[in-house]
Amino acid sequence: MAWLVSDDRVLATLEVADTAWRRGRGLLGRDRCDGAMLFPATRSVHTLGMRFPIDVAICTEDLEVIEVLTLSPNRLTLPRLRGRMVVEAPAGAFTRWGVGPGDCLEVRGG
Repeated sequence: MAWLVSDDRVLATLEVADTAWRRGRGLLGRDRCDGAMLFPATRSVHTLGMRFPIDVAICTEDLEVIEVLTLSPNRLTLPRLRGRMVVEAPAGAFTRWGVGPGDCLEVRGG
């Protein structure tokens, strides 16, 4: 199992969308998100067909947070020039975790 970490603090369990099928499916069809989900090689995301709002952290290749957004169902983000990865979590999670632009995230385990 992988973990999402910031400043040596474990924030959540982390699911990595490391195949085309996992990337395409993402959080669709779920009633909630426990933990977080990482989408490598991603500059934007959508919540079309999702059942709940999510937080989205758009990150650089080194997992430095560029921007944090909260998306309601049936929304999308525009691609971010420096964006290379996206982390999704339940709405409000990044605020609870104290994660914002400039913070560096890390994947451990898995």
